[in-house]
Amino acid sequence: MLSAQFLFCISKLLLNLQVIQLPAMSTKRLSQIGLILVGMILLAILVYQIPAVNERLSWRLETTRVLIARLLDPVEAAPTPLPTPTPAVTATPTLTATPSSTPTLVPTATPCPTATFTPSPTPLPVSVLLPPPAWAKQTANNCGPATLSLYLQTYQWEGDQFDISEVIKPKNDDKNVNVEELVYYVRNNAGWLNIDFRVGGDLEMLKKFLAAGIPLMVEEGYFGTEYYWPNDDGWLGHYLLVTGYDDTTQMFTVQDSYLGANRQIEYAKLDEGWKTFNRVFIYSYLPYQEDTVRTILGPHWDADYNRQYALEVAQADTLTNPQDAFAWFNVGSNLVYFERYTEAAQAYDMARQIGLPQRMYRYQFGPFFSYFHANRIEELMAVTKYALQITDNSEEALLWQGWGQYREGDTAAALASFNAALAANPFYTDAEYAINFINGGG
Repeated sequence: MLSAQFLFCISKLLLNLQVIQLPAMSTKRLSQIGLILVGMILLAILVYQIPAVNERLSWRLETTRVLIARLLDPVEAAPTPLPTPTPAVTATPTLTATPSSTPTLVPTATPCPTATFTPSPTPLPVSVLLPPPAWAKQTANNCGPATLSLYLQTYQWEGDQFDISEVIKPKNDDKNVNVEELVYYVRNNAGWLNIDFRVGGDLEMLKKFLAAGIPLMVEEGYFGTEYYWPNDDGWLGHYLLVTGYDDTTQMFTVQDSYLGANRQIEYAKLDEGWKTFNRVFIYSYLPYQEDTVRTILGPHWDADYNRQYALEVAQADTLTNPQDAFAWFNVGSNLVYFERYTEAAQAYDMARQIGLPQRMYRYQFGPFFSYFHANRIEELMAVTKYALQITDNSEEALLWQGWGQYREGDTAAALASFNAALAANPFYTDAEYAINFINGGG
């Protein structure tokens, strides 16, 4: 069905631009014109329901709707933290008042193992190229399911991107699928495979998996060349399936569900984009390969160790470049994992003060967690409001907007936000829990 919000945006824009200027005419003539217009709209709606037509037109209509909405409500830079001073903390990291100063990092309160990889017992090959799956182009907003389908096909899985999206993103205009959702799909629908993810990866880790015959999925951030509203910075998130490397050319081979099969990307460029997503990687393998995977991961087999390592890597990145917003963001995300929400919120403050891309909150939601649990509700409402201006059907932003409204005492608004989150993704169990909580069943 054509979006009522889309039709509303069109009519509002036309009225604002004062282009509706009907000449004087008889009531009968107006009625005839009205009937013709209604008939054309109904015909368009019927034709739009044809799957092939819907697939070709839905993303164009959505793009037009977003453009109109942004013309009516222009996008500015992501909001920076409020000027209220943040209390100092003694645990790592100790954050200064302004991002221009170099932060001081002190040891954590609890000891952790030294975060180093155990060298491979034998040298890695100079190059590896794994057999690629049959490539299929993703549909709009579907790079997660499309890339996962390519990955699973390397293990002779017979489904496609639509089998995956029906389970984890049933609505075409859902613009993001999280790593956790992709893992959930495999565990519940391809249980003969093992799957998990880790963060804080590096190029050597990627090459070790590839040398063992195991491709990997990574999530990247990049500045594209397509812009969808005035002042659009063009930054987007995207999944890639890594299937090869070559040390002589310093290139990875990747399967890109949007640009094509067997694409070449420089080591340094992949790492630059990968860092914006905390260098997350998804690895899937057959049960008999578990010993191999354990050997490759070493101490990173333990998720807590892996997160502590990723935290230290991100902290080191902030020392190397205190103006690296993504490094500060990664510090915050890894602190959220350890439920150190006050410190995480301070790290996110630094990232926001330096400046983040417009779509950052479309893909990563650590600030929502940290500001809520640190009881900084004004900041939570600021970032969720901005996230919804960019992506108005983001179920995660709607959910955390609702929890902020609940904390402010507006239960009715909170329930409306939770219901909107569930409408955006009917399988969103976090929204179901929130609704039950409000209704007394939580």
